[in-house]
Amino acid sequence: MFSTRAIRALAFANRNRSQRFYSRQAGWQRWRKPAVIVGLSAGACGYAIYNYDTAYLVAVSVYRSSVAAKVTFQIAWDYYRNFPDLPPEDSIDDAERQAILKARSDVHLRSAEKVKRALMKNGGVYIKLGQHISAMQYVLPLEWCLTMQALQDQNTASTLQDLDRVVIADTGKSIEQLFSSFDTEPIGVASLAQVHRAVLRETGEEVAVKIQHPMVRTYSDIDIATVSVMFEFIHSVFPNFKFMWLSSEMKNSLPRELDFRNDKHNAEQVAWNFAKHADIPLTVPRMIQASERVLIMEYVRGRRCDDLLYLKQHDIDPQQVSCAIGRVFAEMTYVQGFLHCDPHPGNLFVRPRAKGSAPHGYNFDLVLLDHGLYRQLSSRFRYEYAEMWYALMKGDQDGIKYWSRRLSGTDLYRLFSIILTGQNWSTIEEKSLSRTTAAAQFNMDTLMEQQPDLFQKIIEVLSSVPPVLLLVLKTNDLLRMIDQRLFADQPPTVQHHSQLRLWMRISHYCLLAIRDAREAEIRNKPTTVSVVRVYRLVFNRLGFWFSDMALTLYSALLSIQDVFIRCNLLLSSLFS
Repeated sequence: MFSTRAIRALAFANRNRSQRFYSRQAGWQRWRKPAVIVGLSAGACGYAIYNYDTAYLVAVSVYRSSVAAKVTFQIAWDYYRNFPDLPPEDSIDDAERQAILKARSDVHLRSAEKVKRALMKNGGVYIKLGQHISAMQYVLPLEWCLTMQALQDQNTASTLQDLDRVVIADTGKSIEQLFSSFDTEPIGVASLAQVHRAVLRETGEEVAVKIQHPMVRTYSDIDIATVSVMFEFIHSVFPNFKFMWLSSEMKNSLPRELDFRNDKHNAEQVAWNFAKHADIPLTVPRMIQASERVLIMEYVRGRRCDDLLYLKQHDIDPQQVSCAIGRVFAEMTYVQGFLHCDPHPGNLFVRPRAKGSAPHGYNFDLVLLDHGLYRQLSSRFRYEYAEMWYALMKGDQDGIKYWSRRLSGTDLYRLFSIILTGQNWSTIEEKSLSRTTAAAQFNMDTLMEQQPDLFQKIIEVLSSVPPVLLLVLKTNDLLRMIDQRLFADQPPTVQHHSQLRLWMRISHYCLLAIRDAREAEIRNKPTTVSVVRVYRLVFNRLGFWFSDMALTLYSALLSIQDVFIRCNLLLSSLFS
């Protein structure tokens, strides 16, 4: 038997071994987490060293996606918590109503600012999305459109070294090998590319070189996918959110815009389309060479079409510039069916020239730039669109209902007419769209105050119309914005007359499209009596001629009135 002393010694030894075991185990537990972190970090660093490009792409893609996801959650939560409903006008007093409208406006502005910062942080495709939003001023709240307009001029330029790598990868030659002179300062920076002035080494010709930002194509797929997922998420939380058409349009349009060979093809096509129109002062820069990411074209001097100071310095009449722009895009929309869908002022330049030095008779050329985004309009679409506009001009409500249904696929013909024309329904209903003597007042914010569910109805219309009509609507909004800027310093009556002339130009081309469509129908319709066919053709032509002559005379009357208004203002300033 063990003595008591021996038993105590044995127990003490066992206790010491147990303590040493648990001490070692506790030490491992304490160091296990740092060891795992160090091991994973070492593995990640090793992977990054041997697969740097892939690792960098994954990291940046995750970061860009997280920026988009974060702002999506933030604005969704802000609208959910802080965006108040607007009760009927007779249920609250004016002070309460104004407080609610102020709260709604604050949410719009706060959310738009957050989205703008996120878009600027990510750049590239996201900037393009913001620019698209800024053009929807007759659809979205004013706070969103005005906030996003800043993105038109806030694009970051790529470095010359990055651009040189793009040029070498696409052409096999460096910038120095291709050009004897290359301006390091870009003459224009857009969301997808930037343009530099250069001189070709082989020919000595002065050219403009459009080079895509290096990482735009790399991130485009993940960016589009991220935008689509974010829109789907918002729609799942807010079923009334139906802006998926915006991400779908980006998905369809962006790959075409990222391949500059499409720019070259589109530019050559539109130049050919207008070659027979010597009376229209349109110039398209000659395309010299194109690859996917590098485009070399003729360099054309000029300034933005809405630069009123530049127009005044060169004695160019803004009214003639407005007329030329209207004719070009009406010809594209109603006759040719090949439409430039991004006519913001940065893509429309004015180049001065001596009066009488060109067949068109103007003292300027209208230079059309950036040919990445075009749409082909079918003959059926052009006919239905022309009939819709002509019904709007006449205030023909039955015609408006019918053609609105054919075009938009909805019964919201009044709202569709407002979106299309940018005018109040009362102006259209009173058959005074092109004949009223007072400027029609239109304000989307006012309409939303009067109809709290208007925004939801607008979304319903836009989610129902065919994609090509969405781009046509966007083009309309951009052209209206240019027209407003061209006449910004003119008296209100002259501004209104410019709007009327715009309606009359549209009416002329609508009549032309309808005449040609009906003439084709008469020719193709079987008949045994040729005299009947000739009679119908002549009657169709005469009807067009009388209607068009009335428009021409009214336009001339407005021009005469504008001259008298300007003379009166001049005399008043001299004798005051």
